[in-house]
Amino acid sequence: MPDLRSIPDATKWRLAAQCAARLPAMYDIVFRPVAKENYDELEQAIWVELATLSLDIARTLQLPVRNAQEIAQSLVMVNTVLFGPEYKGESIEVGEDGAVIMVKRCPLAAEGRGAGTTMDGVFRRCMAFTLTSQNKFNPKYSSRFVRAMCMGDRQCEIKVEPEKEPATDKKPKSD
Repeated sequence: MPDLRSIPDATKWRLAAQCAARLPAMYDIVFRPVAKENYDELEQAIWVELATLSLDIARTLQLPVRNAQEIAQSLVMVNTVLFGPEYKGESIEVGEDGAVIMVKRCPLAAEGRGAGTTMDGVFRRCMAFTLTSQNKFNPKYSSRFVRAMCMGDRQCEIKVEPEKEPATDKKPKSD
């Protein structure tokens, strides 16, 4: 009988990540019929809370998050740590202080598709996690999905840029 030390670390990481990526789909299949219309809200709360772990990982690894490019690179790194070696993403610098995260392979989408869950549910999980993680990394920036694999696009594209100042009403107040 082989012992745990005889299994290569890369194999253990791949198998653990595969299990973790499959869990959301399994929860969806089992709990959605019970929780009914409350399921999406409950699940989103879990993924928002998981974003706290992403911040802990970024701090532990001392990942920089001062500008859009650093935030994007750090998000790719954290997603790879959490979702395993099957996650394939990269960040591309755009403009003076902007970046785009390009995701070419996503184990959450692959496992969700394989388990037969809705891709809309996969997108909601990812969106809650990604947008909350980015905000926790640096609230002076915002991110938005431009494309999403689970919604039928060839790849995911998530734009990261400085938070826009709210428009101010310049009209004088009438008394």
